[in-house]
Amino acid sequence: MMKNSALVVGSTGITGSNLVEELIAQNWTTFGLARNHNRPVEGLKPIKADLLDEESLAVALKDVSPTHVFFTTWMRKANEQENIIVNITMVSNLLNALSPKKSVRHVALVTGLKHYLGPFEAYAKEGILPETPVREEHPRLAYPNFYYAQEDAVYEAANRDHFTWSIHRPHTVIGYAIGNLMNMGITLAVYASICKETGAKFTWPGSAAQWNGLSDVTDAKILAKQLIWASTTENAKNQAFNITNGDVFRWKWLWNKIADYFGIEADGYNGSIRPLEKEMENKQEIWNQITHQHGLKESSLDRLSSAWHTDLDLGRPLEVMTDMSKSRKYGFNAFESTADSFFSLFQKLKQEKIIP
Repeated sequence: MMKNSALVVGSTGITGSNLVEELIAQNWTTFGLARNHNRPVEGLKPIKADLLDEESLAVALKDVSPTHVFFTTWMRKANEQENIIVNITMVSNLLNALSPKKSVRHVALVTGLKHYLGPFEAYAKEGILPETPVREEHPRLAYPNFYYAQEDAVYEAANRDHFTWSIHRPHTVIGYAIGNLMNMGITLAVYASICKETGAKFTWPGSAAQWNGLSDVTDAKILAKQLIWASTTENAKNQAFNITNGDVFRWKWLWNKIADYFGIEADGYNGSIRPLEKEMENKQEIWNQITHQHGLKESSLDRLSSAWHTDLDLGRPLEVMTDMSKSRKYGFNAFESTADSFFSLFQKLKQEKIIP
């Protein structure tokens, strides 16, 4: 049997970079595909390619014949119809480029809870709220959704090329990655650091339902473990799995914990939504001062903070939590405490001189 070799598509993102670390730790031959590799990773074989450019893909993958493909990237466009076109093209182009090699045994695709909540435009609007906790057997929604399109592209290629597949649906992913589109952990760390510097209160930006309701999140390291487990465990193949840390919490508890960690004053839900995007829009100058004063590495707020995405998550009009029993029943038992997910991320951000 040939040794497992992984192609991680989107290897510089929050999910991909944590998966790369886990694969290398488990002695996999690991290739990482990205448009730009910002820093070398020991043990990773970097591949630079654009998924929308079939020629660039063919050239980049000429000598690469992976047994396992982990698809962890996506692209955001102006509306869902455009999201569908661009994201289905990326998946199809990649799997088409690998098809003649006949090396691929398993493809794992990372999507998320918009599978149950609808696309950004319909995002958990009143009236179509799913029953929580969300379960894998929930039917697809009637809305167009680029996650469904990505899944269908994987199923189609699996039928053609006879590989197995798995679909992974994390809630908000918490982990270390810089320049990432959707990074709540780093967004909150940066916001808390600004509050500390300016003496401002750490103001809850979201809804009453999110403040008071039960929630869960997904540590990027737990997601990495599930991706590898599903791709190497016989009875987990050709299945979709939710993936979260395995605990639940209420934001009104965690918000205060985060404020305590940074030594700042929390300001909880006060009857109205106070978007973080608005709060952060004129903070670049303050962040410049902070980075200069503390000798930090990244002075561009846009590369660290994605307040729009944090607002989407925390502004939902319902509590959102995930049922993990399918995963447990199939034998996946990794667990992480959510408070530890945040605090270990904050520690790393301090060590790496990203926050003071």
